[in-house]
Amino acid sequence: MNRLALAALVLATGLGMPVCQASETTTAWHDQRFNADVGGVVGRSDIVLKHPNLRADEAMPLGNGRLGLAVWSEAGLTLQLNRADTLPGRLSPGQVVLTGLKRLAEAPDYAGRLDLHDGEFRESGAGMHATVYVQPDTDVAVIEVRGADPNTRQSVLLHLWQPRKPQAVAQHGVAALAETWKDIGEAGASGQTFGSLAAVTAHARDVRVQAQGPQAVELSFKPDADGSFRVLVAAPEWKGGDATQRARQLLADAGRIPVSAHRDWWHAFWQRAGLMKLGSADGSAEYMENLRAIDLYATAAESRGPLPGSQAGIADLFSPLRDTHQWAPSAYWHWNLRMQVAANLGAGLYRLNEPYFNLYRSNLSNIEAWTRAQMDGRPGACVPETMRFNGDGYEDESWLKQPGLNCSAKSEPYYNARTLSTGAEVSLWIWQQYLTTQDHAFLVANYPVMAASARFLLAYARPATDGLLHTAPSNAHETQWDVRDPTTDVAAMRALFPAVIAAAHALHTDAALVARLQQALPKLPPFPLEHTGDRAVIGLSSDPGARINNSENIGLEPVWPYGLIGDGGTLHATAVRTYLQRPNKLEDDWSLDPIDAARLGLADEMKTALVQLTGKYQQYPSGFAHFVGSEFYVEQAGVVAAALQEGLVQDYDGLIRIAPAWPKGWNADATVYIRSRSKVDLQVHDGVPGTVVIEAGADGDMAVRNPWPGNAAEVVVSASSQRVAEANGQGVLRFRAQAGKAYLVQRADQPHAKLPFAAIDGTAAGKPKALGTRHIGLP
Repeated sequence: MNRLALAALVLATGLGMPVCQASETTTAWHDQRFNADVGGVVGRSDIVLKHPNLRADEAMPLGNGRLGLAVWSEAGLTLQLNRADTLPGRLSPGQVVLTGLKRLAEAPDYAGRLDLHDGEFRESGAGMHATVYVQPDTDVAVIEVRGADPNTRQSVLLHLWQPRKPQAVAQHGVAALAETWKDIGEAGASGQTFGSLAAVTAHARDVRVQAQGPQAVELSFKPDADGSFRVLVAAPEWKGGDATQRARQLLADAGRIPVSAHRDWWHAFWQRAGLMKLGSADGSAEYMENLRAIDLYATAAESRGPLPGSQAGIADLFSPLRDTHQWAPSAYWHWNLRMQVAANLGAGLYRLNEPYFNLYRSNLSNIEAWTRAQMDGRPGACVPETMRFNGDGYEDESWLKQPGLNCSAKSEPYYNARTLSTGAEVSLWIWQQYLTTQDHAFLVANYPVMAASARFLLAYARPATDGLLHTAPSNAHETQWDVRDPTTDVAAMRALFPAVIAAAHALHTDAALVARLQQALPKLPPFPLEHTGDRAVIGLSSDPGARINNSENIGLEPVWPYGLIGDGGTLHATAVRTYLQRPNKLEDDWSLDPIDAARLGLADEMKTALVQLTGKYQQYPSGFAHFVGSEFYVEQAGVVAAALQEGLVQDYDGLIRIAPAWPKGWNADATVYIRSRSKVDLQVHDGVPGTVVIEAGADGDMAVRNPWPGNAAEVVVSASSQRVAEANGQGVLRFRAQAGKAYLVQRADQPHAKLPFAAIDGTAAGKPKALGTRHIGLP
């Protein structure tokens, strides 16, 4: 089916329109849907290689959410296998090398592409073609080759390295390496057994296998008579057993799966995702579109297992660095997960957050035990900011003389020894996911984390002579240690307590806890302010002179992620000053500057922060960032994705804001998901909204701020043109929505019905993207 025909069949998801079309005069909303060629739009963000990616730092990412690959052209073709469950060290199951593809990689006519829509890496040259992908439902990678010399024997080397001690298996046409170990060496060790298993076979002629020493096995074969062959590489979860039997069965099952299965999965994934197509004269918007698409792709390729694929902001499942890790791979850093959770919510990819929620939900009893032992017997959950996969707050970094402690009254002052706000933030993401999905079962399962986090904060806060509840000693996250009333604590309690009250009411539970929280709310202290003359900014804590230990903008935490200050209200001006005078501008690859700017309605600041952060940190052709060490970082792309969504649509307090921080000069066609299973489809030209459609996912009241200040606006039912709300130039449009109906928000003098229809199309990228000195792809 060609893409024009496909466009007529695609239902509303994420979209975009060509830059040359004017969103002011055309609309993609027609026949009760956005007509979009989703494949074409996603293809705009393909990663194009004009020469082979010979270096490990040029590797391309593939994965099915459990098994991840780094793929590059060294020695012909090299794949590193990665999983998130080879704990505590996140050890690689191995590397696979196909030397027979050197002719392809060295060809003058080489061409390569990471196709995001199909979920596969393709390369060609010298008459040879290779395609690499990971099957969606089996943890098996497939390498399909055409154009090989049928008379030339091919070899596949599967190997590990020192000090790994695998069992080598070479029989029945399967070569494998298997290894198990116990989690016993670190502080907080679980005692569990973990391991890795990698196995290869080929669909070809005369397949032979042999061991090549204690850490390598080799597979050799001849291509079929037409010059084609398939290599299957398995790397499932492994905790011991009969490696030969497991490998043979898995590879046999994988060989029967249709070759289109991975494409079908990825196509369905992109149909569900809220996509964006962006445009600007300087190319900056298109570059951000590409980074956001890479973020969604990478998250789907690394986060479909029981635990998040990324830790410390790193793209662990796409590492080409053998077993090297900068940060302790057994622990998760919450600060570096937050932007990824937000990006998934705005894109409507709720299931990709399940590993994150499972990390804390499944460990709740361990976290509560840790809290009792480390926090002087206090009840509830002090969730460690840096937390081992089993819920303990040890930070086993190689450069520390002894493990760091998180959520511990026993620790010396340390980065997260007394960071108390993490549990509140986890809980608020639970609440946001529920508000967005209306999934009652999800709330039932995860509410205990919310309640336990609230109980701990109630137990830690103490009344003072002013009648207010204060926390001390407590960290302003990592930046100030053992201070009074850090802004993170004040924001955590002000946001969490109402959320827990609302959740408990929804579940008809915890009346006693609700009463305590209601009593505590009026006793919470205000945000600490720092004054320069008569102009105040939000400070880090009530101890402004305390030592600074990290480069975080703690004064902006109430803006995001806690959602207590937006683009209006009594503290808006103070928050804007706090942003403009923030001490750490564009300081780290995880910098939240673009998201904070968007939430405050600062469109130009959002654009500047996005472009400059990308120029500073996005250094790999995969679109991933460089920060500390040599690993790929995904958190910067996560910030881009979350900020773009915030710039286009916000719904954090029950008021829907359309393009509240969208830069002038940027065009956009996008779908952003909001609360109550609803989504907003919009087209923006030069920063000004054109088509705005709200697709209601549930019955309920909606409030939309007039997207065109100074002009009268109205809301009409898309199917019938019945007006359900109107507002003057400054007003809010309020109406009762019905599930399954679409509502057009339009200027009263420019009704949508008068706009000519223009379907949304897209063309797959033909060359690498460039933004200043940065590239996505290899030029």
